[in-house]
Amino acid sequence: MSSIDKVLARIDANLDNSLDRLFDLLKIKSISTDPAFKAPCREAAEWLAKELNDIGFEASVRDTTGHPMVVGHRKSGKPGPHVLFYGHYDVQPVDPLNLWKRDPFDPAIETKPDGSKIIVARGSADDKGQLMTFVEAARAYLEETGDLPLDVTILFEGEEESGSPSLHPFLDANKDELTCDLALVCDTGMWDAETPAISIMLRGMVGDEVIVKAASRDLHSGSYGGSAQNPNHIIASIIAGLHDENGKVTLPGFYDGVIDMPEEVTRMWDELGFSVEEFLGDVGLKYPRGEKDRMPLEHLWTRPTVEVNGMWGGYQGAGSKTVIPSEAHAKFTFRLVGDQDPDKIQEAFRAYVRSKVPADCTVDFIAKDGSPALRLDFAMPALEKGKKALKAEWGKDVALTGMGGSIPIVGDFKRKLGMDSLLIGFGLEDDQIHSPNEKYNLTSFHKGIRSWARVLDELAKD
Repeated sequence: MSSIDKVLARIDANLDNSLDRLFDLLKIKSISTDPAFKAPCREAAEWLAKELNDIGFEASVRDTTGHPMVVGHRKSGKPGPHVLFYGHYDVQPVDPLNLWKRDPFDPAIETKPDGSKIIVARGSADDKGQLMTFVEAARAYLEETGDLPLDVTILFEGEEESGSPSLHPFLDANKDELTCDLALVCDTGMWDAETPAISIMLRGMVGDEVIVKAASRDLHSGSYGGSAQNPNHIIASIIAGLHDENGKVTLPGFYDGVIDMPEEVTRMWDELGFSVEEFLGDVGLKYPRGEKDRMPLEHLWTRPTVEVNGMWGGYQGAGSKTVIPSEAHAKFTFRLVGDQDPDKIQEAFRAYVRSKVPADCTVDFIAKDGSPALRLDFAMPALEKGKKALKAEWGKDVALTGMGGSIPIVGDFKRKLGMDSLLIGFGLEDDQIHSPNEKYNLTSFHKGIRSWARVLDELAKD
């Protein structure tokens, strides 16, 4: 029996113990955004550091200006890449608590009507269950063979769910220690419950809040209507002009840097059988929008967008108040792809907005920090090895997917530490992360552990 087969057998034999350890971590109320849970956040960090030390890592809790980081190393000097595994131990608040079917920090295994089993608890999928798949894979390797097949550094963060305010300074201060050949990130998902996925691109983002001001005070619409500028109308005109009749964004230069995917990738996406009707039907909609000449998955993964996230102005209370408001607001975000430049997009947007504001009105902007999009090199050897490892475990070709949102740490790894990231996760669309009754499939946890063991084995090969 090969070494990897022995490791996989140990994973299977140790599953109950692995679940016990996961449940111990899930019981810790590590809600990073609420100062009342500062002590549980440290407890979670200390718990993880102890687990890593117990299985043979040199691990420690590192203080920051916020919640602590956990850093662990296992170096044997073996040939092959030195990898950095990243996860986060903090979780979202549980509100509204009344919608939970059980205590969110009292984890349990439940059986669904189809017979499948799920782990129910806050953090089960995001991200404690995911990060523990890697820890348990490393444990099995060390227990079975006495070592890992390559050098591994682990970084666990405690502020991912609250904006990671301490992360940038920590990466800057510890750049030499944390820079490796490749980052492994397990905060993503599968294509479906039976099809593994590797995320190969993340959209970037930039945003702005627009404040248009007209008269010096709110005006009586009977006295001034038809004569005085109405900031709500100006905001509406700005929004209406952002797209043409085919769904394209009208800003000059907006599509500079947008890259079309290789034909083999779009062909693979077409074969995934994505149903936009089912996708929208789940949220009570029927008809897709976006660029009319693009397939639905392109809309979600590889095409840039602009969305209005909020708009307000004038009377907001019950009943009617016949005023022309003195000012109006709107919040916009742009999802970016390819080589689009966040600064140039923001400049183009502001120039457009100013062109729509009458001379006797003013406009102010409140910027939202931007970040460019990221994508993997399709020829990256680690990508091929990851695909091979996942296919061996799941028995299906890997779906190379995009992500409509972003994972800021991946950009930080690339821009600050010069590392590409291999994004492999085992979450599912119905895991209800950030919502009541969060769950993680037992299969995702079990086969996730096995998958990471296989990935480590493949990455160590020449």
